[in-house]
Amino acid sequence: MTRDWSALPSANSLWEATAEPARAFPVLSGEKQADVVIIGAGYTGLSAAHHITRSGLAPVVLEANRPGWGASGRNGGVITAKFRLSFREIDAVHGRAMAQRMYGIAHESTDMVEELVSEFGITSAALTRTGQVKAAHNETTLKAAIDEANWMKREMGDAEVRILDKREVREETGSDIFVGGVLNPGSGGIHPLNYLRGLADGVARRGVPIFQESPVIKLRRENDGIVAETPQGAVRAKQAIIASNSYSDLTGATAHMQRTLIPFRSAMVATEQLPRNLAGRLMPTGRTYTETKRMMRWFRMVDNRVIFGGRGAFGKQDSEAAFDALRKAMVGIFPDLADVPLAYKWSGLVGMTLDSVPHIGRLDDRTLFSMGYNGAGVAMSSLMGRYLAAFARGETPEVGLLDARRLKAIPFYPLREPAVRMVAGWYQFLDAIGQ
Repeated sequence: MTRDWSALPSANSLWEATAEPARAFPVLSGEKQADVVIIGAGYTGLSAAHHITRSGLAPVVLEANRPGWGASGRNGGVITAKFRLSFREIDAVHGRAMAQRMYGIAHESTDMVEELVSEFGITSAALTRTGQVKAAHNETTLKAAIDEANWMKREMGDAEVRILDKREVREETGSDIFVGGVLNPGSGGIHPLNYLRGLADGVARRGVPIFQESPVIKLRRENDGIVAETPQGAVRAKQAIIASNSYSDLTGATAHMQRTLIPFRSAMVATEQLPRNLAGRLMPTGRTYTETKRMMRWFRMVDNRVIFGGRGAFGKQDSEAAFDALRKAMVGIFPDLADVPLAYKWSGLVGMTLDSVPHIGRLDDRTLFSMGYNGAGVAMSSLMGRYLAAFARGETPEVGLLDARRLKAIPFYPLREPAVRMVAGWYQFLDAIGQ
């Protein structure tokens, strides 16, 4: 039975509703030759194509649906120089040199987004670098955030991180519920789908073939190369890159990569446009915001709308219960939004790893991959394209804890979904009782 790839559901997102028109790419038909065949036309795949082309090699990009259908078009558009694992934790377990290398990679990732936006002139991406505030919901989490900030200043030389008191966080957010927080400059926001479409258009204009609705159903070795087969064609190449992240199980050719990821559905809602006086009171600095609860929520203002998102949407499809929970949490922070209708609700998959960091490198002598961005993928996946190009050239870049050899398969993989539900439920309980 042939799957109808064009029928896969789109996200009912603010980004889809406000994005620039999508460029139409052909379906692969017949055979093509390439130095590198790239599976996935998200940030990772397109950035890899760009950097590989600059290296003098010829890539071909194959996308199962259309560019931006997956996580690159479904995320919150938040850009942060961090990993899910903190630099302090990295330092404690792996030493100062590793913490410093990871700190460098994280900041290189946010700079890469700015570089690509500039390189391709993607003004519709509306990139900002105004910073992110971590808003503390109680004194215990505020103390932890302050301790972390002071450690970053002292040990990582991060002179720009700034501690905020209750009044300053109230002025930042327009909410009275937080007791203080920490400002991390350099982070920012972006229109993620416009960024993606700008990358796809720019890469295509520079001669890179991109094929949509061309799922790779088989990836096989042949002589001294590799062949990526689609329903209507094939690409013969010297090397392949798997850049499908949490959507690796769309076909059998990449499904084995899914066993290294814990898929976690992230849900988002966006309000109708707010009256000007209300919009002016909420998040007036244009920063992005997170809270310190275990089931972390994040929020930002875009075009006089509040976008509010977080983890905890279970299952394979959008969940009204998850959207209702988000709305309730949003109104808890911003009571003035109680009567403001929601205009958009959507979700997407986050690829989480056992060690809380992404991984990149060689799967074998002909296959490369990068995946597992743990909720910080807009910036990190953009950077990983540069490193994938280096690997494709035969180099061995220093990627610290991201080294592919550190990636572990998920134990008891069939039990991953109930395990995620159990852990998330425990976190929700702890948040509810203020722990």
